[in-house]
Amino acid sequence: MTSRERVAASLSHREPDKIPFDLGGCAVTGIHASTLYHLRQELGLDPYGTPVKVHEPYQMLGQIEPDLMEAIGIDVIGLISRKNMFGFENKEWKEWTLFDGTPVLVPGDFNTDVEPNGDLLQYPEGDKSALPSGRMPRTGFFFDAIVRSYGSFGQQPIDDDALRIQDNLEEFGPISEQDLLHFARGADRLFTQTDKAILATFGGTAFGDIALVPAVWLKDPRGIRGIEEWYMSTASRRDFVYAVFEKQCEIAIKNLEKLHKEIGEKVAAVFVTGTDFGTQIGPFISPKTYRDLFMPFHKEVNRWVHNHTSWKSFIHSCGSVLAFLPDFVEAGFDILNPVQCSAAGMDPKALKAEFGAALTFWGGGIDTQRTLPFGTPEQVADEVKSRIATFGPGGGFVFNTVHNIQAKVPIENLMAMIETFNRYRQ
Repeated sequence: MTSRERVAASLSHREPDKIPFDLGGCAVTGIHASTLYHLRQELGLDPYGTPVKVHEPYQMLGQIEPDLMEAIGIDVIGLISRKNMFGFENKEWKEWTLFDGTPVLVPGDFNTDVEPNGDLLQYPEGDKSALPSGRMPRTGFFFDAIVRSYGSFGQQPIDDDALRIQDNLEEFGPISEQDLLHFARGADRLFTQTDKAILATFGGTAFGDIALVPAVWLKDPRGIRGIEEWYMSTASRRDFVYAVFEKQCEIAIKNLEKLHKEIGEKVAAVFVTGTDFGTQIGPFISPKTYRDLFMPFHKEVNRWVHNHTSWKSFIHSCGSVLAFLPDFVEAGFDILNPVQCSAAGMDPKALKAEFGAALTFWGGGIDTQRTLPFGTPEQVADEVKSRIATFGPGGGFVFNTVHNIQAKVPIENLMAMIETFNRYRQ
């Protein structure tokens, strides 16, 4: 099978010739730039000191190039926005160095300042005349969001009588002709010039994704932008949040209509939402709250996708989400990621037995919190073999780590994962 056929078979719950592999198809299935650098060195793809590109500076994710795809058997390729999380385009690359000494290339508008304690500050759209929106701790590996609201650091006191829905809708709007053209050309290029399955991230359909609430790409975000304030507002200001989602959904459907008209069926799957509903030990909210506040809009988006396209619908939700899986299925999701098997109740065999006919498990290949960074190569290999044996039969599995591969993962462990997967994926 080609990569595209392989992924299509697995998404249709048919057993492909071998299990599909995703690394770097979207912002939650990728690899940190420093670890990518060491992987390319280990595989002999680059001379020593050759920098890798950072295509997502918020998480400092490295760009997967075609030579690596072929070297390790990747089947998925991402169709992503022309702008990254900080709101500037990935172009006019320049050299930069991570705290650990890794040489990288960053976009031209990647502009930082150093605080007295050594932390790095990053700016929305790379504009230093605005307040900084991201902070990389000294010796850290990625940025944390800085909450800004009404022109100062931190969430300012909210006057409920003056709260406006449009303030939390500032980042949502009709897709621009420039962005539409970007996605159309990108889809055509990836479809005609590669045999990979395309995973599209259009944006705008993630309701309440906390990574997006502070809006690090906006220069002066207004409304409810604080992490704690937003989470509390889902209960204390439920009607306000519902109204935001309602308008956001209306805009999203119109944008999807325009995108599908230009792209057609070139896309295999679309990233709908990255909102996390689970913690390490259980649900983040009650299933009742999910059904009341989030599910109506997930249903509406997925209904449109399934009624008008051949795309599969992708949900990313970390943690223990077992309690939500029946609702995710009812809401119309086809794909579950990252399948955090280490969280409470997320036993791989039970997940496959109960939900394997309805959901494709895109992830779950190996634990990135413990086994991959801290285990031995033998433990890595054993876990990879176990997950293949559990999730592989009957299709419905795309191998990926549980969320992004982080910095400082031992290269021998990463190689053990790749080599074991390729040895047993058939």
